[in-house]
Amino acid sequence: MTSPIVLAAHAREEGTYVITVSFKDEAGTPVIPGAAAWTLTSTDGTVINGRQDVAIAPATSVAIVLSGDDLVVGSYGTTRLVLVEYTYTSSYGSNLPDKVQIQFEIDDLVGVV
Repeated sequence: MTSPIVLAAHAREEGTYVITVSFKDEAGTPVIPGAAAWTLTSTDGTVINGRQDVAIAPATSVAIVLSGDDLVVGSYGTTRLVLVEYTYTSSYGSNLPDKVQIQFEIDDLVGVV
């Protein structure tokens, strides 16, 4: 199992958090994906705020903007995972799949209910 990319910057509970994702091929060269989507989950795999298979517009780099209910702590805990799945074309073939998982923490703020 591959370890997730762990982001150092924390999100604030129910605030706004932006994750920039760059797409690369097997050699690490930037690519524009043929198809791409992301899913937001807690560490046990529970989908948060209905954010499952959210389509991403084709580009070599995109911003995933999370806010409000995406960053609720409650019973989900303070750790979130974003799974990005995409396909690309290279000299090795067409529609080659790749995935990256990104982990970040949410600061649980006193007084937020």
